[in-house]
Amino acid sequence: MGGDRDLRSLKQATRDRILKEMLGAVKSGGHSTAWKVLIVDEVTVKVLSKICKVSDIQEEGISVVEDLKKSRQPQRTLEAVYFMYPSRESVSKFMQDMSGSPPLYKKAHVFFSTPLAPHLLQLIKSSPVVLSRIASLAELNLEFWVADTQGFITNHDSAMRQIVGGKESTLTYDSSIESIASRLATVFASLKEFPTIRYRATPAEANPATSGRDAAPLKLAEALSDKIKKYKGLPQYPQSESCDLIILTRAVDPVAPVIHEWTYNSLCHDLLPLDGNKFMYEVTTGSGKVEKKEVLLEEHDNVWTELRDMHIADVSLRLDEKMKEFRGRNKAAQLRGGGSREDLSTKDMQKIAQALPQYQDELEKLSLHIHIATTLNKIIKDDGLNELSDLEQNLVFGGASSKEMIKILQTRQDLSVENRVRLLMIWATTHPDKCEPNKLQQWLKLARLTDDDAVPIINVNLLGTNVGKKHKINLSYGNHGAKAYRKGRPLKEGDWQNARFFPVLEELLENVSKDNLSKEEYPRYQTDLGETPSSSSASPSASPARPVASVRSRHPSWARSGGSSSENLSPQNSLSTNGTISGPSSRKLGKRIVVFIIGGMTYSELCTAHKMTAQLNREVIIGSTSLENPTQFIAKVRTLTEADDLDFDI
Repeated sequence: MGGDRDLRSLKQATRDRILKEMLGAVKSGGHSTAWKVLIVDEVTVKVLSKICKVSDIQEEGISVVEDLKKSRQPQRTLEAVYFMYPSRESVSKFMQDMSGSPPLYKKAHVFFSTPLAPHLLQLIKSSPVVLSRIASLAELNLEFWVADTQGFITNHDSAMRQIVGGKESTLTYDSSIESIASRLATVFASLKEFPTIRYRATPAEANPATSGRDAAPLKLAEALSDKIKKYKGLPQYPQSESCDLIILTRAVDPVAPVIHEWTYNSLCHDLLPLDGNKFMYEVTTGSGKVEKKEVLLEEHDNVWTELRDMHIADVSLRLDEKMKEFRGRNKAAQLRGGGSREDLSTKDMQKIAQALPQYQDELEKLSLHIHIATTLNKIIKDDGLNELSDLEQNLVFGGASSKEMIKILQTRQDLSVENRVRLLMIWATTHPDKCEPNKLQQWLKLARLTDDDAVPIINVNLLGTNVGKKHKINLSYGNHGAKAYRKGRPLKEGDWQNARFFPVLEELLENVSKDNLSKEEYPRYQTDLGETPSSSSASPSASPARPVASVRSRHPSWARSGGSSSENLSPQNSLSTNGTISGPSSRKLGKRIVVFIIGGMTYSELCTAHKMTAQLNREVIIGSTSLENPTQFIAKVRTLTEADDLDFDI
């Protein structure tokens, strides 16, 4: 492990690249007092919106942000900053803007989110008029979406179908791998990290139906290595490996996306009708009028950041404590709570007036999360999720059999179709021998599910479970000979006993940190730069053992254990010239661990990244092609095959 370093968070590093390396560089180039126009496209606007506020951009001299693809009014006295994806469409639109007489803007500062293809660079060079109006041109190498301080996505929403469910070496498959590698490479450009790449090895028993899924980690490792090695010529980029990268597919843990999780963040995205992180709810004004309000459940909300990784029961307890603390220290709250104005001096009233804006903001945040927690607890009770969750976890850890499955499907007529599908997806993963063709139809009938409902259950097969299909696939993994699908762990005092499940990611990270990760399952990708693999004796074609897996072994209950309470056109502009990685939010940590999952990650895995950073004293960053809730995951698993491809005559 490398020595301790001051590390900026992924979010801060990305924000600095936008505000300092792009906008700051333009601002300090002799035109610091002149306002400029920022032009973005459908790709870069998403990158920007995740990390910067309008006020941040305005402070760097941007007067307005406009859409490249839309018609815009000429602003010929102003210079423009173009931040765009290097597509032919975007380059052509930019050239149209700047080739007119007069052009749309005075001068153009051009930044591409990923490397510009040679033929597109030649297209720009072929126009002397446009070339004369370009003040600067660089590849920023920034094309990923920040999910939070330790999470990101490459926004490849179809990766499940195109790669995990696709066939190797098709045009769609190869182009998807290439696109993911391009965006993933920009993460390491932003972090100034040169990764040691390890990947989930291809199984020895190659199968045409799953070759795309099995080969994807190695294919991505190859493509990523080719891109990252070009960064070594950039200023301040490491010349030797500085962090660990593990590349996986969703097959490493098919249960995590569908099991009911009990952390606040996971529950919000599972049970509430969120649009991304946007939550709509109703509030009653002082005049008694009911209004709809929109909020973002993101890290600018300190209450959300504090609560997001807590068990919902702890969230409720903590919110009670916070409200009591708030009332105890805030005179305005005391007055609102029934105190007498006669007991307050003029000085007290002045303090209350001065504190009102802060008071109102804090009260609104607390009220919001009390409303959310109350809503979640009601859904949990009304839908009987405690009982369902206990069964789900017992299927994973042992302690449940066909008897318990039959009982809940017979007696719980209130279970939604989605919850029944989720339960059977877990059953098919943990007990594939119980889902042979002659048995599966019986389960579908008992669960009152249609053939269409059954598609994602059968398609779990393509994520590593042996479920009956027309083509036989033996992909079961884990110790299915025992009652437990995963090995349990002792219950820790103070943990909620019904929150036994945690993602496979947790144990994988522990093994990486201890250098215990299987060199056969996860070989190191050897680059052609002359390095000798230092952490693996296995070749890239090594046959893997079965995936790492683990869960806690606890007894199902809401009670706590122990009874406790509560490449590069302008390299100098491609990376920061600041040789130190520091800032007010930096912290002393060891060598970073980055995990990338092809096919989507879960909110519980984001939580795991936060948790394991503290536990390992190594910053864990998790990335994926997408971030999704159970409903979205099931919809994507459904796309792996069409219903006509499946055999329901069983």
